[in-house]
Amino acid sequence: MSYLSDQLQGVLAIDAEADVIEYQKEWLTWGALKKQVDAVGALLDSLGLGQGSRIGIMIQNRPDSIAALLAAVARDACIVSINPLLPEDRLKADLAGLRLPVVIAEPSDFGRDGVVELLRKAGTAGIVVEPMLDGAHLHDELSEIRGDDLILGQPDTFIEMLTSGTTGIPKRIPLKRKSLVASITAALNMEKGRKAEDPPRLRSGTELLGNPITHIGGLYFVITTILSGRKMCLQDKFSVEGWHDAIRRHRPKIVGAVPAALRMILEAGIPKEDLESLVAIRSGTAPLDPEIVDEFLDRYDIPVVGTYGATEFAGAVSMWRLSEFREMWPKKRGSVGQLFPGVEARVVDQESDAEVEAGAEGVLELKAGQIGDGKSWVRTTDRASLDEDGYLYIKGRADNAIIRGGFKVHPDDVVEILHRHPAIREAVVVGVPDKRLGAVPAAVLMLRDGAEEPDPDDLKAFVRKRALPYQVPVMFKFVDDVPRTPALKPALKLVREMFAEPVA
Repeated sequence: MSYLSDQLQGVLAIDAEADVIEYQKEWLTWGALKKQVDAVGALLDSLGLGQGSRIGIMIQNRPDSIAALLAAVARDACIVSINPLLPEDRLKADLAGLRLPVVIAEPSDFGRDGVVELLRKAGTAGIVVEPMLDGAHLHDELSEIRGDDLILGQPDTFIEMLTSGTTGIPKRIPLKRKSLVASITAALNMEKGRKAEDPPRLRSGTELLGNPITHIGGLYFVITTILSGRKMCLQDKFSVEGWHDAIRRHRPKIVGAVPAALRMILEAGIPKEDLESLVAIRSGTAPLDPEIVDEFLDRYDIPVVGTYGATEFAGAVSMWRLSEFREMWPKKRGSVGQLFPGVEARVVDQESDAEVEAGAEGVLELKAGQIGDGKSWVRTTDRASLDEDGYLYIKGRADNAIIRGGFKVHPDDVVEILHRHPAIREAVVVGVPDKRLGAVPAAVLMLRDGAEEPDPDDLKAFVRKRALPYQVPVMFKFVDDVPRTPALKPALKLVREMFAEPVA
């Protein structure tokens, strides 16, 4: 058995009567969670699926999904994440290409049009998990593994994880078992008063989870929270009302929220006294505007500590240490903190591949045990700088550049300028086709509550004063919100489709 499975079995056995998951304001115990984990595990054993077997799970922010994930972790199996929120055609196309020996899902997901028929033709078995940890059983029509061309196992892979699909169709990335264990171990060692090798025990406090478990941030949260022996308040998805209510009821010290959620929280005007339990908010998954951090400090006196990571890195690789945040933020404003122990970084020129001097911008490369082969530099798609004190700054994505008549426009640079406008709550900039220049930047804008829509010519003048001429968007659209991924990131492919006609 591995470190993760040993720790999991230990923590599940400590106190069956203690609470562990609150869902829809109903508490479920460690005993109920263990019973469901064991029930799913027994069904996997009956199908002959053990260590290294590929286990497909339709993952939702529900207690039964957490139990299914933990059953796979307990058997050192390879989890294959499936997003049931995908449209019918894309879900079935995804399932058809996976060639899985088993799929675990709720009754409603097996009941979707054509899903059972597709799995039956493939020879895939099905395990039905009942909501609220109410048991598990083999699907009547999918009670055995019959396919002769299924991919049964990936022993070295912990999870085949779907990316968020921010820039297009989500893709599945295999995360090596050793990489994820290294990443989780590093994260546990970053906790105050805890070491990864400590024996399992239950801890006080309740964590909040509103981010989707289908993505690495949510999955990472579930595993580290359970292994730490902490309780969690599980939400189907983020909403300001649900977040606010959970904060008031559970009085947590540290919570997580993505930048888009932080903007919504600020706009909601939550009373300061309702958030007085918080000592910090963690934020990741997307670039964090320093203005958001400053506003939380000014209004609530709550630090927002940024993190940096990606699905490919098996989680975060850099974060702010809360103990140094208040002292260092004024000096290192905009940084995502310092690298985790064991992670190395360098910044190189995109054209020459030469390492740039401290503080200069280039493309970030990383080397760590959980990335690639653990020995070679791996190039990211992020523009970054690394200062002389080891603080990392993420400037935006290098692969989203808009080539406007030979000039390179980075959308994140334009977004940063638009966010300074007093009427704009959030901006998204994309490249749209142009008959003469190839592509030009266009902006979709969401206004602050009560703000009047600025004149487009005035907006262009606002950007022009702060940017190079070729960076100025050629058009603006005002909307209540943009299409988003489940992680609340703007779905850039769908945003581009908002500008369907080429620019004249």
